[in-house]
Amino acid sequence: MGPGAAVALVFVGCCSNVVSLELLVRQFPGCGNIVTFAQFLFIALEGFVFETNFGRKKPAIPIRNYVIMVTMFFTVSVINNYALNFNIAMPLHMIFRSGSLIANMVLGIIILKKRYSASKYLSIALVSAGIFICTIMSAKQVNVANEGSEEESFYAFVRWLIGICMLTFALLMSARMGIFQETLYKQYGKHSKEALFYNHCLPLPGFLLLSTDIYSHCLHFSQSTPTVVPVVGLTVPIMWLYLLINVITQYVCIRGVFILTTECASLTVTLVVTLRKFLSLIISIMYFQNPFTGWHWVGTGVVFLGTLLYTEVWTSVRAALRGPDVEEKKAD
Repeated sequence: MGPGAAVALVFVGCCSNVVSLELLVRQFPGCGNIVTFAQFLFIALEGFVFETNFGRKKPAIPIRNYVIMVTMFFTVSVINNYALNFNIAMPLHMIFRSGSLIANMVLGIIILKKRYSASKYLSIALVSAGIFICTIMSAKQVNVANEGSEEESFYAFVRWLIGICMLTFALLMSARMGIFQETLYKQYGKHSKEALFYNHCLPLPGFLLLSTDIYSHCLHFSQSTPTVVPVVGLTVPIMWLYLLINVITQYVCIRGVFILTTECASLTVTLVVTLRKFLSLIISIMYFQNPFTGWHWVGTGVVFLGTLLYTEVWTSVRAALRGPDVEEKKAD
């Protein structure tokens, strides 16, 4: 599968996933752990059957390297979802996860000693600034209590600060994981499906630490409003249907991301994922009828300007328009 198909998987799967996640979080803000567990379990089972052939296929990359990657991946996934328990609104959640562009570039310079052109630095700054504008305009308040006693308001604010710290840590850890994957693939070759399986299978025992919370939300989900599943005609609690949709779309999304990591550089992968997050924000605003102000359009323009600058589309167009003349001059 080429980069184009992988990008399509990322945009279709991840954008649909955000909508289903928001439907879940609106009903139960603390359901992050059960969502993460369901996603990991589904992807691990699929990989066990189709990738490892029921455990008979040996990994191309040593397990010890997967243990390091899994530790980072599990930490990032759990913290990102669990942060929703700490008064973090979905738009603010998106802005921190979209900030991975800057984190990836900074860590790439520090760890891999990479150097980028001035246009790349500018494009990353523009994309991040555009998403920042859109999300800030959407997040008029960050679920901090404005009513009640000062003590209650202070407690809510402290919880919000803890959530911000959690998202910041997850942001840096995610960027570090991307760089680790890039160096791993250079050494052992590209094995996206294998990495996808081990990243979701090895962390499963860790969910035992969260079993009480997961079981509690299972009970809550089972008590939600029954609904009829289209085509099948089966009646199930609506929260379980939302979770099923979330798990399937997450698989499509993460599959596309892991394929991208084998085809493109870490920064390019981060840019694609960031643009997907921006599109998810727009879909979320339109679907849930949140206001879309003039500032949102400004942010949209800035994001696409940064994208065009990063892909050097203007240079490509200019070269295509005057390509023959240039080639003739070079030949002379």
